[in-house]
Amino acid sequence: MDLRSRFTTELKTAMLAKDAATTGTLRMITAKLKDMDIAARPGPPLEEPAIIAMLRGMAKSRRESVELYRQGGREELAAKEEAEIKVIESFLPTQMDDAALAAAVAAAVAETGATSIKEMGKVMAVLKAKHAASLDMAKAGPAVKAALGG
Repeated sequence: MDLRSRFTTELKTAMLAKDAATTGTLRMITAKLKDMDIAARPGPPLEEPAIIAMLRGMAKSRRESVELYRQGGREELAAKEEAEIKVIESFLPTQMDDAALAAAVAAAVAETGATSIKEMGKVMAVLKAKHAASLDMAKAGPAVKAALGG
């Protein structure tokens, strides 16, 4: 089932269960998706990789908000944001663990033949091409830098 269908199905389920938090988050996701589809016009609607990137961006902004709310002593708002993060992340593919990340970085370094930090871009391009959905590029950067001795 594609992501758009999952959003609709999960929204119906949440509405029937009278789960206000999940319903609100799913409505927010579908609204953002509709906005991005409109922005992409006259081209085709967004495809899966772009939707995944949108979801990652939404989760990242909420993590930043949680940090700020905690610094400001607003635990109830931080808890609300964390609940939204859980719903958003339920639609994302599972992320690589540290061992899988290290293996992917080693394979990409071997494939590109990179030997110095100057070739980090080549390695990152290979990682993005092969593992874009399951790889957090923010974690991959430092791992590639360490593998290349940077």
